[in-house]
Amino acid sequence: MSKSFRRAVVGLAALVLSFAAAAGVAQAKVTIAVGGASCLCYLPTMLAESLGEFKKAGVEVEVVQFKGGSESLKAVMGGSADVASGYFDHCVNLAARGQHLQSFVVYDQFPGFALVVSPKHNDTVKSVKDLAGKKIGVSAPGSSTDFFLKYILSRNGVDPNSVGVIGVGLGETAIASMEQGQIDAAIMLDPAVTVMQGAHKDLRILSDTRSRKDTVAVFGGEYPGGALYAQADWIKAHEKDVQAMTNAILSTLKWIHSHTAEEIAAKMPAELVGKDKAGYVAALKNTMSMFSQTGRMDPKGAEAVLAVFSQSSPEVAKAKIDLSKTFTNEYVEKGIKILGLK
Repeated sequence: MSKSFRRAVVGLAALVLSFAAAAGVAQAKVTIAVGGASCLCYLPTMLAESLGEFKKAGVEVEVVQFKGGSESLKAVMGGSADVASGYFDHCVNLAARGQHLQSFVVYDQFPGFALVVSPKHNDTVKSVKDLAGKKIGVSAPGSSTDFFLKYILSRNGVDPNSVGVIGVGLGETAIASMEQGQIDAAIMLDPAVTVMQGAHKDLRILSDTRSRKDTVAVFGGEYPGGALYAQADWIKAHEKDVQAMTNAILSTLKWIHSHTAEEIAAKMPAELVGKDKAGYVAALKNTMSMFSQTGRMDPKGAEAVLAVFSQSSPEVAKAKIDLSKTFTNEYVEKGIKILGLK
């Protein structure tokens, strides 16, 4: 093969790939980064994989697990993952820095965070104000749990810089840190919160967003949590994959709301359910209302996220963020029609 012919072949291949990207042609495999797969807030993504919904929708995915949402975000921004299964608030926060992330299907209607006091420190921590100067656990520094902590502290007159923020994960590692008293409190999610409530009847929860009522009480309105999001340019270049993932999540949400907690737990990977299956099922029953019925982003919910971040982040407050660019319901609307959903 002559050099000139080889160059022509390579050039043609590059041209074909560029046209494929422009047309939104599906890629061989999509990598989804999840920041704490054992957390029920990410259950729709993990269940979709377990049920085979991604393959049914026509996309092959590889789910990669990370300790927290900030780490899965870094994977997407660094190019080692295509999509993040994480909290929408990252899209708003990064928009203030000129980074264009966009969510395309929302699976959590509210965040599910709880600010929980370590049983070892019940005598010294009785309110949020008592957390000044204390050590507080989050899934990972820079994650949504960290953002929520700063918001709650600021709202209660406590300087966020006065506390020690420690990454403890979301599952067994977080529970161990709390029960051993290594930290004074932590931002936790289910199933960890329900497991601790079962083991410690006097467990003190200072702030809770695991129900619509509690979420409205904390934020003054609905506040979207988990979603699939990616860099906006990637979404436009891989529309077939994005539509397929959206369809898979919508099908999974429908499946969730038509099955019992016991049936859902039976389909989840054993390592995510853990040894305390009864505790997992109990936590799932407490969490069912968190999962979206439609997959849509409520624009008012996005506005609530911006309002919260504007209070706790001067960078976000100063930035002129176009919220309409941080999410899209386009693929959800198409998916609803494709799947014949209401």
